Amino acid sequence: MGQTLSEPVTTKDTSTCSNHLYKVASSCMQGWRINMEDAHTHLLSLPGDKEASFFGVYDGHGGARVAEYSANHLHRKILSQPEYSQGNIEEAIRKGFLALDQEMSQDETMKEELAGTTCICTLIKDNKLYCGNAGDSRVIASVRGKVDFSSMDHKPCNELETKRIIAAGGWVEFNRVNGNLALSRALGDFVFKKNSEKSAEEQIVTANPDVTVYEITQDLEFTVLACDGIWDVLTNQEVVDFVRSRIAQRVEPDVICEDLLTRCLAPAPEVGGLGCDNMTAILVCFLHGGTYEDLVLKCSRPRLPDVGEQNSDSSTL
Repeated sequence: MGQTLSEPVTTKDTSTCSNHLYKVASSCMQGWRINMEDAHTHLLSLPGDKEASFFGVYDGHGGARVAEYSANHLHRKILSQPEYSQGNIEEAIRKGFLALDQEMSQDETMKEELAGTTCICTLIKDNKLYCGNAGDSRVIASVRGKVDFSSMDHKPCNELETKRIIAAGGWVEFNRVNGNLALSRALGDFVFKKNSEKSAEEQIVTANPDVTVYEITQDLEFTVLACDGIWDVLTNQEVVDFVRSRIAQRVEPDVICEDLLTRCLAPAPEVGGLGCDNMTAILVCFLHGGTYEDLVLKCSRPRLPDVGEQNSDSSTL
């Protein structure tokens, strides 16, 4: 899991922003790690497209430079793709990831970087949430208290990921790429992208993202984007329950983010490293043109029952 400090750095870098559509907070914490390698972005309106919003979490490994560079440039690279202005947002996101990766690989100050970073991002436009994902950071969406959407992690042991790794000349050992990297898609990590006979999408580690489109409805309460330091400790539904219960108590989003990081922090360095990683979380509360108090009332209602619970309830009528 890497080296750890004798005491965790629990100081949190927290910020907020809001408009008539969203109330947003982000928080990050170094924790037990020697260095802070995460980065993040939250933009209520994109430069060049004021009708679109963008949120992203970048979990760096081996250093912070690739994560920081990606956080500053990925949204711009997506907007610059011809497909974006043509309305093909999905392809613009996919090409944006690959174009940014290629740019870094050719940049004099970045191409020798041994570091890499995951990326989970959401671009919201015209009542659609476009999710771009490379790595094992994750986004979830809560509808009536249940996980209605989640991105899928890219792990070396996943069947399709293993096939690509082996076909490109790599191997999987101890659930790691070449016994080293615990995720199979990332920006950077150029040492794993040197097979001249393979395309960028076919490399041992690829920056090619999964892109998913999620339709936004009035029932969408919030999304959480976070690095694996959160998801290693709590399940998707546990995070939804954690956040929703606090919104129902009128706790502000910035406090909820900070509480979430504190909840996931290990009390001491543990075997396996759970709770010892850097941690970053972005909470996007969907106001749908209303107020935060409206969302408080929405989150105060009982959560949507599971299918089994619904069947059980109906059988007693």
